[in-house]
Amino acid sequence: MLVVIQLSVLITSLVYLSIIAISFFCREKINSVDTRIYKNIVITNIISICVEMFLYLLTFTILEFNPGFVLLVSKIFVSLVLLWFVFLMKYAMALCFKIKFSEEEIRKKKHHLSLQINLVAFIACLVIICLPLEMVGDKSSGFYASGIATKAAFMLIMTTCVIIFYNLIRNFKKLNYREFTPLILLLVLVSISTVVQIMFPQLLLFNPVMSLITVIMYHTIENPDVKMIKELNIAKDVALKANNAKTEFLSSMSHEVRTPLNAIVGFSESLKEEDLNPKAKEEVDDIISASETLLEIVNGILDISKIEANKLEIVNSEYDTQKLFKELANLTKVRIGEKPIVLKVNIDESLPKVLYGDYARLKQIVLNLLTNAAKYTDKGEINFTVNSVITKNVCRLIISVKDTGRGIKKENISKLFTKFERLDEKNTTIEGTGLGLAITKKLVELMHGNIVVDSVYGKGSKFTVSIDQLVVKKPTITQVVEEEKVEVNNFAGKKVLIVDDNELNLKVAARLLQPYKMDIDKSSSGDDAISKIIDDNVYDLILLDDMMPHKSGSETLAELKQIEGFNMPVVVLTANAIEGMKEQYLKAGFDDYLAKPISKEELKRVLQKYLNK
Repeated sequence: MLVVIQLSVLITSLVYLSIIAISFFCREKINSVDTRIYKNIVITNIISICVEMFLYLLTFTILEFNPGFVLLVSKIFVSLVLLWFVFLMKYAMALCFKIKFSEEEIRKKKHHLSLQINLVAFIACLVIICLPLEMVGDKSSGFYASGIATKAAFMLIMTTCVIIFYNLIRNFKKLNYREFTPLILLLVLVSISTVVQIMFPQLLLFNPVMSLITVIMYHTIENPDVKMIKELNIAKDVALKANNAKTEFLSSMSHEVRTPLNAIVGFSESLKEEDLNPKAKEEVDDIISASETLLEIVNGILDISKIEANKLEIVNSEYDTQKLFKELANLTKVRIGEKPIVLKVNIDESLPKVLYGDYARLKQIVLNLLTNAAKYTDKGEINFTVNSVITKNVCRLIISVKDTGRGIKKENISKLFTKFERLDEKNTTIEGTGLGLAITKKLVELMHGNIVVDSVYGKGSKFTVSIDQLVVKKPTITQVVEEEKVEVNNFAGKKVLIVDDNELNLKVAARLLQPYKMDIDKSSSGDDAISKIIDDNVYDLILLDDMMPHKSGSETLAELKQIEGFNMPVVVLTANAIEGMKEQYLKAGFDDYLAKPISKEELKRVLQKYLNK
């Protein structure tokens, strides 16, 4: 009866292990060190079961006729059990190595250690085969192996278990439960089966226990799907870190590029006010134009990197639609310049006055399309049309930009939104990186909109964007009222402090402020600015750079606000012009924001706001 039960258990184990093996070997797997060791565990386990079943067959048929052959098969079986435990030990060591080393490092380190372990295991198996062994029992209760060979194998198996236990305990906090549980369960089951085996030597439990552990490992740490997902998550984390590093690098580079650009644009703008001859003025305009182009490229690269890193956020707020589309029309006229192009603007009269959405991103999308139309059209017209379809409280903006420019070849339309793609390489007169439309499409998708292109090569193109925005029935923003404003350009008697660690930036800011006839004071550090305030210097406005060594502008502002009675307006002056930074600086306590290169219009706005009081 006992023999029948044991054979039934072995047959069941073999069938289930065979199913596991077929599933494991037929599916796509990660080719890692531990997975390759697990293959050996599965194969050894199946062979071991087959040998044990063959041994049962021998002991009940030809034992009395060929005892030497039966003993040899018994020794092979004992060696296979030992080999399975050796592979399991190597597997546990590989898991622990993965905590400290990369896959490539593991392969290098493991290679020599694996050879040594394999050599020791091979010698141990030879010794077991050579050592004496005898079969004890009878056909009614079953036979089992006994002797020095089994005792030696048992001691070696216990040694592998101790090594596994040592590695698990040493790396207990670093291993996850999927890796830790089956190996700990193995040690528990081996301990239980060892006690039972000593008490009932005719019960052969090693193969059932080995099969159980092999199956548990498959369903926890060696399932191909689970392992593939784990590896994909690791790869995703690595890619995310690389993307973050790239974004941080580009942000830093943006700051570094903007700093010299600030000097170029600032001094160029100031030169325009001087009494220069026509040729010199034209060259100054060219310098400003080239600087603006470079700034657009820097902004484009920064935007695309933030989009790829999923760090570009849609910031919704109420906005004035008339103001938005009027600004876009005016900016397009500037980009058209002296080209013989007529800009036709047609805004739907039923368009709501105030909408809720991302004003800045919508403006960027449409401006990219209008800029491209102006860039690739030499003569003719550009039609800028805005229609709307209102359903309940949702307004679908349908914005189209149609030009009579060069058009796009049919085979190139699919490449149109690919970053860094230039469709007309022979046309070297057109500046740009090929980022504009790639960014436009990404932004449209982020805003859950759609963009369609219709173009005839040589005749022109039409880009149509549809984006849903919420209708604001009770706006909280004040509508823009066009009225005459008295502008003050003479701030004599007003005192302004400029704080910047870069001497060139101090010169640029002072040069841009010079026409306003104000008193200008300078500081090259946050500590120096704080000292001036403590010494009872009073300023009508402080322009404070943020990215300074030793003490940033934000840290300087925090200390200034701790000075009793301090209530001077502080405007951050920074090359950190990434989207969303303005809001962060305002939250940090700054009264306003000026980006480098300093725009004359923005500077004028700030001065009018804080010095007209």
